[in-house]
Amino acid sequence: MRTKSKNKTSNYKITAIYVRRSVSDKDKDNNSLSIDAQKAECIKYVGENENYRIYCDDGKSGKDAIHRPAFMQMMSDAKEGLIARIIVKKYDRFSRNMREYLNITNELDNLGISVYSLTEPFNTATKEGRMMRNNLLNFAEFERETIAARTADAYNTKARETGFYQGGTTYYGYITERRTVNGKTGSVLVPSEQAEAVKIAFDMYKHQGISLADIIRYYKEHNVNCIIASKRTRKHNFTREQLSSFLCNPVYVRADKNVYQYFASKGYEMLDDIDAYDSAHGLFRHTNADGSKFIKVGYHEGYIDADSWLAVQDKKSKNSIVHHNTDAVNSWLVGLVKCAHCGYAIHLSYRWIKKHTEKVRFYTDYGAINFKGCVKGVLKTTPDSVENAVFDAMKERIEQLEIAKKETAKPDSKTESIKADIIRLDEEIHKLMDKLADADDVLFDYINKRVKELHNKKAKFEESLRNQARKHKKIDTSPLTEPLKNWDDLSTREKHDVAMTMIDVIYLSDETGIDIHFSI
Repeated sequence: MRTKSKNKTSNYKITAIYVRRSVSDKDKDNNSLSIDAQKAECIKYVGENENYRIYCDDGKSGKDAIHRPAFMQMMSDAKEGLIARIIVKKYDRFSRNMREYLNITNELDNLGISVYSLTEPFNTATKEGRMMRNNLLNFAEFERETIAARTADAYNTKARETGFYQGGTTYYGYITERRTVNGKTGSVLVPSEQAEAVKIAFDMYKHQGISLADIIRYYKEHNVNCIIASKRTRKHNFTREQLSSFLCNPVYVRADKNVYQYFASKGYEMLDDIDAYDSAHGLFRHTNADGSKFIKVGYHEGYIDADSWLAVQDKKSKNSIVHHNTDAVNSWLVGLVKCAHCGYAIHLSYRWIKKHTEKVRFYTDYGAINFKGCVKGVLKTTPDSVENAVFDAMKERIEQLEIAKKETAKPDSKTESIKADIIRLDEEIHKLMDKLADADDVLFDYINKRVKELHNKKAKFEESLRNQARKHKKIDTSPLTEPLKNWDDLSTREKHDVAMTMIDVIYLSDETGIDIHFSI
């Protein structure tokens, strides 16, 4: 929108005034960052009679341009040759992303358009001016990332320290109520009118033979209130996927000592002592920055008894192992075998011999009939030989895990070495960042490149650290030992369940043989 124009003919290029305020700026006690203040200062600089246009992004972050409609319109006008120059109060209003800023200013330079800052009045036509501008933007980007990290840390800290509801989509069957607990005030979950639908779901699903579809059918037949409403979608009855999701949620359970043991056995970080599991309060399941999960006892009361909740989890865990695959009755490796060449699934097929009196199993590779093709469509390696080899490998794997459990715990020198490497990288990164303020263009570019290299190295070390943690995680082999000892007495489906528990994937080919990737 043109706020002031001396000459409205298209022969004159305009001065673009760009103003922006993010949501976080609104919370700061700094009126100079207000939209009105930015407009007033920029208009005063260009002059009331100047041919200008204001492009305003209010409540928009400076981390990228694509989510700022006014900025994108300004760039479009610049490409059409309508803009002579761009005025901003500060360069960080223009962008807080260093890489994006340099790309944009390079594009504007090619169009002959300069960007002027009222607060940083140095000449960007000189290398000294460009160095100062780049340093300011680099630290603006650093500040943005720091704010984001600080926000995430604050959320994580609050989630770990209190049992308040931390925000986001409210859990189905609950509403929030402001309460003061232990001297702190926050949101506590209280049951809503839809809690009855949740109770019905748990009470029905814990019984064998009852499916999610049965529960939804019951809701419809008995007019149970099971409406979901969100800002993004219209009101609708929830789907089987949504029903399945809240049946796994510990927010509803009246958590007791057995629930504590359930999550502890699955490797969750348990923040509260077992005595806090009083058969009354529900639980929050949160995720750390590294992807690991922790459990916190909430201030709200659950309304599903622990036995019912655990019975539902047991049933769902079994359902996740036994897939709806009818071929599982013919081979206990169905769903696990893939081609070592193309990665496509290898399927069990049959042919009849001896005048259709005997059925022979063989493997076919779906990758061979895919448009990319593969080595061969039918494998010479037989299902019997693969099943025998995998069974032997499973027994050996359990024996290895049993031996590892009996060994005396030793300090993990490799883990300590990786931690030391990460510390050294962090120290080098901090030292380089301290030198940025005094760096010229050449040194500035070198430091940026070096910091990026160090961050990449650090990421690889952190991945190695996670791999080490997974490698040394204790595995409970007791549920698998007995089935393997009585393997011949198990049905094909029961064997399939054990295999799915132990194995991620089996890669197979006539050329390379059998490659088993265990999940434990």
